[in-house]
Amino acid sequence: MATRKPFVGGNWKMNTNRTTGSDLARAVSDGLINADGLDAAVFPPYPYLLTIRSILRDRGSSIRLGAQDAYHQGDGAFTGEVSLAMLKDCGVQCVLVGHSERRHVIGEKDELINKKLRAALEAGIEGVLCVGETLSEREAGHQEIVNARQVRTALAEIPAPLIERLIVAYEPVWAIGTGKTATPQDAQEMHAAIRALLARLYSQDIADRVRIIYGGSVKADNAAELFGQPDIDGGLIGGASLKSADFVTIAKAAIEASAGKP
Repeated sequence: MATRKPFVGGNWKMNTNRTTGSDLARAVSDGLINADGLDAAVFPPYPYLLTIRSILRDRGSSIRLGAQDAYHQGDGAFTGEVSLAMLKDCGVQCVLVGHSERRHVIGEKDELINKKLRAALEAGIEGVLCVGETLSEREAGHQEIVNARQVRTALAEIPAPLIERLIVAYEPVWAIGTGKTATPQDAQEMHAAIRALLARLYSQDIADRVRIIYGGSVKADNAAELFGQPDIDGGLIGGASLKSADFVTIAKAAIEASAGKP
């Protein structure tokens, strides 16, 4: 089995301003200055990408700069959208695609998510594909069907060589910002199902190398148990990423959990 380096991303969503975002970036960078064995990223709002990039670069930080979304077209008359080329110009190294708030609040469909993901991977940017079921879908026992559909449609016609830049984030919609968290066993079950699907779509070797991370009310006090599961390779952190001490604790939990896995 391939060794998977844990990935922990902080999704700041539509929070922070230039001052608070800068302070947060400095604190997180300092807290993870010697955090070997981890890929960490922060996903600030668009207006602050250059500011955060400058802070991370000035501190010599290995923390990656991420964007919360992108458009699949390279340029043109798409008012309000931001292209992958623009993001790369700002130093962005990874991008979220298909976050539940984009799906369920903004109304993005699977087909658009597929276009965005392929464009990101082709641009040489890591694509963090977010998938997850709603509460009603889980209560109906459809969680595996829903997640399989979201993964299949997002990866449609994306060739195997691009998958090396893929990260999958399992984020049950009912656990995002609600304080509810999937049990470690529930999360592991879905992560294992997603990995098995990747093996069927591509190969077992590719499936063993793709990082699948968990998101949904991850906190400093539950991170270690979640990350200790064999198929959970880190987390996409929302609210807790806005508190530097919590985010650093969660990131270090991922390092410790990875060290304890075979």
